[in-house]
Amino acid sequence: MKKSIFGLTLEQLTVWLLDNGQKKYRAEQIWDWLYIKRITDFSHMNNVSKECIELLEENFVFYTLEESVKQESADGTIKFLFKMEDGNLIETVLMRFKYGLSVCVTTQVGCNIGCSFCASGLLKKSRDLSAGEIVEQIMKVQQHLDELEKEERVSHIVVMGIGEPFDNYTNLMGFLNIVNSQKGLAIGARHITVSTSGIVPKIYDYADEGLQVNLAISIHAPTNELRTRIMKINKAYPIEKLMDAIDYYLKKTNRRITFEYILLRDVNDHVEEAWGLAKLLENKRHLSYVNLIPYNPVDEHGQYQQSTPEAITAFYNALKKKGINCGVRHEQGADIDAACGQLRSKQIKKADKAKI
Repeated sequence: MKKSIFGLTLEQLTVWLLDNGQKKYRAEQIWDWLYIKRITDFSHMNNVSKECIELLEENFVFYTLEESVKQESADGTIKFLFKMEDGNLIETVLMRFKYGLSVCVTTQVGCNIGCSFCASGLLKKSRDLSAGEIVEQIMKVQQHLDELEKEERVSHIVVMGIGEPFDNYTNLMGFLNIVNSQKGLAIGARHITVSTSGIVPKIYDYADEGLQVNLAISIHAPTNELRTRIMKINKAYPIEKLMDAIDYYLKKTNRRITFEYILLRDVNDHVEEAWGLAKLLENKRHLSYVNLIPYNPVDEHGQYQQSTPEAITAFYNALKKKGINCGVRHEQGADIDAACGQLRSKQIKKADKAKI
């Protein structure tokens, strides 16, 4: 099976070309065709030698993802369901904001983290995505935008789709290198956010990378007892260990961290939990931002419901009174399968029923 051409960093492509008897400068020419001109056929590279084009065609393909379903929301959000070469399905979401166009990418087929409220974990992880498969999600969305002929471009990326990014660390780093490169898509590091459920050893590694890419932590509860009930990863990496890793990250990078907090009705949305969260973040308030997220109900997780507007407001006000910077995330794509993993799960169920 040929690999995606989008899986190579500029440095890796340069080495590959040199190893195959090609000139070093070809790498930047090829990247210009891929990411600036965004062609979809190697033969269109008219300043690249025929020999080099044949070599690329023998070893690489452009797209391994095929659009299976596309859902468009009234607010401009578009959710794509892509079918991969092995038949697996993944989700990618385009969101429109005043500051630009943001794409949420998937890093794994399924998820093993097992958060009790999340649709992504309904199907266990079967494999990691390659760096190329993650980059392809951005390129497929950009291809959609190019076809609209509005000269729009993807300006922001959030790595918050299906899977745990830090559980696919090497391919995640390759992806970030590619999309951030000034000779490629040139999406600014500060316009990219990686979200983790809290794999502590990788937070230390990430801090040592020296990246300007933003970090978000899914916290969802201020105590070990409650967080373990909601997120089983807390058994392996309890809050004390997570906070130690975060302190290391803040000291090493001096960069702000976003704490994501999904509000679940009568579970973690009381003022007491807000006070507990404020206490947890007390010594890092200057580099913390809490993103309060209204819950998107998932049929399979019927025990959870969205918090009332009154509870959300009370939680927000309690944090603000304690000096914690926070905001409530505006719900995107409410009229489509908004929850992460929901569209994929529904499509797989339909396919299974069709087999019966």
